[in-house]
Amino acid sequence: MKISWKVYLMIGLTLASVFFYGLNYLIFKDIPFMFRLLTLQLGFAPISVILITLFLNELLTRREKRQRLGKLNMVIGGFFSEVGRPLLKLLASMEPGNNRLTTSLRIRSNWSDKDFRTAREFVNDYECRIEPRIENLEGLRDFLLDRRAFMLRLIENPSLLEHESFTEMLWAIFHLTEELAYRVGLTDLPDSDYGHLATDVERAYTFLVREWVEYLKHLRERYPYFYSLAVRVNPLDPEASPVVQDF
Repeated sequence: MKISWKVYLMIGLTLASVFFYGLNYLIFKDIPFMFRLLTLQLGFAPISVILITLFLNELLTRREKRQRLGKLNMVIGGFFSEVGRPLLKLLASMEPGNNRLTTSLRIRSNWSDKDFRTAREFVNDYECRIEPRIENLEGLRDFLLDRRAFMLRLIENPSLLEHESFTEMLWAIFHLTEELAYRVGLTDLPDSDYGHLATDVERAYTFLVREWVEYLKHLRERYPYFYSLAVRVNPLDPEASPVVQDF
């Protein structure tokens, strides 16, 4: 049986402790002092465990998690650049009367944390109503199939496990892609099937809108230059333009 390096380390440290206690006895021959020192160290051991294990490890864990999330947000940025932003625009066009959504998510460069909290509460309660037309479904299917390979590479990224809501959004989009891909044609389907597809579109759309708001909030906090561009090309803002206007 292979012995772990941790076992060797424990044995080595124990032998080192025995060696130094033995050396102390050989030099000073003061057993009462050694006993007092041992009890003092044993008394401090629980405090040491609290300081090192609970506090120091917690700080290191948080720092490591921030670093992982920073890398993950680069992946999320790539997703919105290649898939998320155009997909949001496409899905928004399939929701008639979405004025409440586009008005509430007309994000501006001067938005505060309070504005984003309000937007998050709005999208969490928002219920979209998709009315899919055949031409819209065909365009959506073509768009998703063209980008399926890209999304498959995303889902292979192990760091996505750190972000449950983003992973759920990807699964919702994958499911919608498979539903559309398996149908030979999208014409002459029964109303029940169009209703089923509408539900799948609404699920993916809802997840996507929520992640878009969270992504913009992250950009505002960490990368204001990216945030400026994201606001100017916001797919949920009918007046959005990448051109910087004079005010």
